[in-house]
Amino acid sequence: MDASITLLTLETKSMRSDIAGFQSRVTGLEQRIGSLETQVNMSQEREQDFLYLRSKLTDMDDRSRRDNIRLLGIPENEEGSDMQAFLSSTLPKMTSLDFDPPLEFQPAHRTGPKRSDNSSRPRPIIACLLRHNQTRQILQVARSHSPFRIDQHEIRITADYSKETNERRKAFLALRPWLRKLEMKYGLFDPARM
Repeated sequence: MDASITLLTLETKSMRSDIAGFQSRVTGLEQRIGSLETQVNMSQEREQDFLYLRSKLTDMDDRSRRDNIRLLGIPENEEGSDMQAFLSSTLPKMTSLDFDPPLEFQPAHRTGPKRSDNSSRPRPIIACLLRHNQTRQILQVARSHSPFRIDQHEIRITADYSKETNERRKAFLALRPWLRKLEMKYGLFDPARM
């Protein structure tokens, strides 16, 4: 019987030693989990800060572009060597608007690198008008009378938005045919969300 008690005592000591080892491992794991939870919370806060700053940056980008117009479909080299003179003479004819004072632009340009293939779509022209009310007049006429035509070329005039805003606006494209079918008026007002 003494031998069995000794054996039980040894097994109990061994179990206690194992349990103490498990407890120290569990304590270490709890500390690591706590540290990881803190890091996850900090990462979530940083992500929220990042998303907030990104939305602010997009808003600032869109505000800096509010006097810009984007002209799509004007053939390459149609403007010649003086983009401002071309736009000053072409926009009033296209839109049938009489601008007083006359249109004034900051330097206008085509976006992206020059394309070597003449059969592809022409690059858009970005023009920044110096008077906000003229920009709004042009965009209002463009919404109601677009597309325009120049020498059998279809020309569209749109507002110039940031990449992020354009992506948000694209989310609504699938709804347009459905709304037209229902003969409903529609439009997007920023910030557009789906």
